[in-house]
Amino acid sequence: MITSVVMPPLTETADSYKILQWLKQEGDRVERGEMLFEVETDKAVLQVEALGSGILRRIKVPAGETAKVGDVLAYIADPDEPLPE
Repeated sequence: MITSVVMPPLTETADSYKILQWLKQEGDRVERGEMLFEVETDKAVLQVEALGSGILRRIKVPAGETAKVGDVLAYIADPDEPLPE
């Protein structure tokens, strides 16, 4: 099953956040609840956990880029599952 990693709403005031770093790389095994990436808010650096388990197959938004709440950042899936374009 494919899990889309989306930018969550982390504060009440901001609608986008900068990804500081991915804590896993493409091809790494990810477990649900494991910290996946770090984002910068207006007041803090926060780690965001994975909401699914599998292989981190594709990172769509690299570290250093900004994404809006709800944007798909990456996909976690089984190794042989086809991913959305």
